[in-house]
Amino acid sequence: MPLPQFDHLGLEEILSILGGIIFLIHIIHYFLSYWPVAALKTNLSSPNTNTEPVSVIICARNEDENLTEFLPKILTQEYPEFEVIVVNDCSWDNTETVIDEFARIFPNLKKITIKEDAYYKHGKKFAIMVGIKGAKYENLVFTDADCYPSSNTWLKEIASGFSSTKEIVLGYGAYIKTHGFLNKLIRFDTFTIALRYLTAGMKGKAYMGVGRNLAYKKSLFFKHKGFSSHYQINSGDDDLFVNEAATPENTNVCISHDSITYSKAKKTFRDWRMQKVRHLTTAPLYTSASRFKIGFDFGITYIFYMFLVVLFCFKSTALIGVGLFLLKIIFQMAIFRKASKKLNEPDLWAMAFVYEFVLLFIYPVFHIAKMLFKPNKWTN
Repeated sequence: MPLPQFDHLGLEEILSILGGIIFLIHIIHYFLSYWPVAALKTNLSSPNTNTEPVSVIICARNEDENLTEFLPKILTQEYPEFEVIVVNDCSWDNTETVIDEFARIFPNLKKITIKEDAYYKHGKKFAIMVGIKGAKYENLVFTDADCYPSSNTWLKEIASGFSSTKEIVLGYGAYIKTHGFLNKLIRFDTFTIALRYLTAGMKGKAYMGVGRNLAYKKSLFFKHKGFSSHYQINSGDDDLFVNEAATPENTNVCISHDSITYSKAKKTFRDWRMQKVRHLTTAPLYTSASRFKIGFDFGITYIFYMFLVVLFCFKSTALIGVGLFLLKIIFQMAIFRKASKKLNEPDLWAMAFVYEFVLLFIYPVFHIAKMLFKPNKWTN
């Protein structure tokens, strides 16, 4: 197969040069966005030994089964002093009974009940605010009712991220591994999103976190007037608050295996699509710098693959396209192999290029669906 001779600058030579430049930008982006987490030597980006009292806040609406299964793993954490606040938000199942039964066993469990109001309909942010106002400690840790910690030292790991200057701690909220391609795709999507926001947090440029595993100080919440700037948006209690409140100095990152939380992934593509669409509704309220970063993350990948298609269209550049694609896979697998070990996702790296390629086709579907989305008031 002939290659461009580069004795003159024709179309195929120019395409080869541009393809090489885009490949370099793409690989540099991988190193900048994913490698810092893989290379982190400690569990925290800024190690501390904090053991101040902590309030764990969980909002629950019709979560009796999940609370029965997962709440004991929160209540039995090995930590000197902590309370667990479960906000029962207008549940009509046995959620309140489950909380009451656990409260008889665990004195550090506190229940706050919100009753249904026929005139005022509220979202999850209201329930979180109620929980924060009811917390007696300054350091707050958040997770969801359908989540469980990976170890009995989860709280210790996350809380150790607090210090006199560190007011936000970003953790990894993973999904439980099950059989099937969809599960791996959801987990890979979550894994790569986490690598990007954890890396950004390590660099002092935090732009989001996930409510399944997030911590911040009560005073910081009230300093920024809670969710007032985005209360009208049903989602965003986690990422929009971090996007607004994070500074280069006040954010810490915790990535130890013991600090991870796990929850159940969606079982159907439709349910996953609805979940992703809800999350995407917050994007327009990110800062312009955050929107540019997220757009570039996806844009450079689309551009790289589009240029590969162009290179494959010419006999003299097809071999260059194959070479660039193979080099991309090698670099990607090398980075993701180490990063996946850091975040305890060892089965994702080998097929990373397949999952990434599939997501390139799926994300436009999510964005189209977002334009037709009519949100419910209470969402996870």
